[in-house]
Amino acid sequence: MVLASRGLSSYRSQNGCTTVRDGRAARPTRRGRPPARTTTETHVDALDLARWQFGITTVYHFIFVPLTIGLSPLVAIMQTAWYRTGNERWLRLTKFFGKLLLINFAIGVATGIVQEFQFGMNWSEYSRFVGDVFGAPLAMEALAAFFVESTFLGLWIFGWDKLPKRIHLACIWAVAIATNLSAFFILAANSWMQHPVGTIFNMETGRAEMVDIGAVLSNPTVLAAFPHTISAAFLTAGTFVAGIAAWWMVRLVRAGDEATARDVYRPAVVLGLVTMLVSGAGVAVTGDWQAKLMFEQQPAKMAAAEGLCESTEGGAAFSILTVGDLNNDCDGVRHLIEIPGLTSFLATGTFDAPIRGVEELQAEYTEWITTWEAENGVEPTVDESTQFYPNLFVTYWSFRLMIGLGVGSAALALAALWLLRRKGSVTGKVWFGRLGIAAIATPFLASAFGWIFTEMGRQPWVVAPNPDPSGVDGVWLLTARGVSEVVSPGMVWFSMIGFTALYGVLAVAWFRLMKRYAVEGVADTEKDPSPDNPDNRPTDGTDRPLSFAY
Repeated sequence: MVLASRGLSSYRSQNGCTTVRDGRAARPTRRGRPPARTTTETHVDALDLARWQFGITTVYHFIFVPLTIGLSPLVAIMQTAWYRTGNERWLRLTKFFGKLLLINFAIGVATGIVQEFQFGMNWSEYSRFVGDVFGAPLAMEALAAFFVESTFLGLWIFGWDKLPKRIHLACIWAVAIATNLSAFFILAANSWMQHPVGTIFNMETGRAEMVDIGAVLSNPTVLAAFPHTISAAFLTAGTFVAGIAAWWMVRLVRAGDEATARDVYRPAVVLGLVTMLVSGAGVAVTGDWQAKLMFEQQPAKMAAAEGLCESTEGGAAFSILTVGDLNNDCDGVRHLIEIPGLTSFLATGTFDAPIRGVEELQAEYTEWITTWEAENGVEPTVDESTQFYPNLFVTYWSFRLMIGLGVGSAALALAALWLLRRKGSVTGKVWFGRLGIAAIATPFLASAFGWIFTEMGRQPWVVAPNPDPSGVDGVWLLTARGVSEVVSPGMVWFSMIGFTALYGVLAVAWFRLMKRYAVEGVADTEKDPSPDNPDNRPTDGTDRPLSFAY
């Protein structure tokens, strides 16, 4: 498979076979662009199936990621409140939401392992090209974050009656910090794919090689993506906590138990509400920061997100509704509802800045790559049929669904602000409980569509080029050239069907467990289980057996 890196093909012979330079044999490769569907149907089918499999497993895995990232600090805050105040309500809430966190964490780990397997299974050419760079932050994630996270989570689960309260509290905070640190390293790897830095292209090996790990970890792309992702995770967790607590509050008030609703669930709703307000503002601010950066680094992604086919001379409007052939070549695309100048503002901070459309960007990318290859004596890898912008339909609507689905959290926050505005007030309004349950799903879906937008918007690149004057020379890779050469469509079909079926079973198990324990609610009473409590110390001098705290 041809690697779409500038300069690699200059070391190939004209017949596409192995060439020798300085006594070293290069890997046998095929010349030029990937074969068309009419000539090599098997290859294209394997590529399409590999993309579908990675998309399915990634989106499924990412359902659980935001809740784990956001809920672990919230559980730590609940336990801190119990440690500081001694109020039993916070211990009961810690145990309740901690149980839901553990269920979510377990299935998140199980589905996340599959992601790394696919790099070697279906995308070995990609792994060969970027392994020296991409592997470093992933290794750091495993060694510096995931091991800490899993170790201290085990101590937290089994240490309720073994560890002093202060040490046990430190364990859940270690989990919360490590979980967010894990997200940083993974986003650093992904951000390098969006905007390569700290890397050189080795002409001898045909691989990207890291020369500056500091540049990779301080990539401006990850500095914008990390706070945006973390804010979205806290919004997801805040909505989750507030939604479940709101449902229970309404249920207890209508059952005549206002005391429990006020003492236990109202504080949980308030905690979730504060989290939603702060994180919602964070999502908006960091989203604007990230959008402006994307307009600079990946202008074709943002032009596609607006369905902007032709460049504008003045300010570009933000499209609310667009019709036409977004699946093809902008034929007949019309913007029916627009907000004047908003796209220009999102891109530059001014309402009258011109924005380049996908047609102009297509011409720019084609000219840039063909000129570079001609100047450096590189065998041409693209022609006039190569498309350098993503699928407009997917990019356009995933961007809007990412933003629009935030309305669920906003509606729940506004309702809670109004109904609980008086100190100590609770409510038994049925619609509020139903809104709490309905709103839980919306930030999950918004996060999923945000991830789809980020990854699909990068297409056709799996490693996007960085052509600005300070960019990395020679490091970019087309998705079509990152797929494994030896994996047949039948192999991908088999694994994709297997993973999808297994994930379906896991989804049912996850939902039933989450529903079961959420419906059980907070325990009626919880006593201090720590050895700091004199009532828990054994009188016969024997050690208590290790037991699962839930």
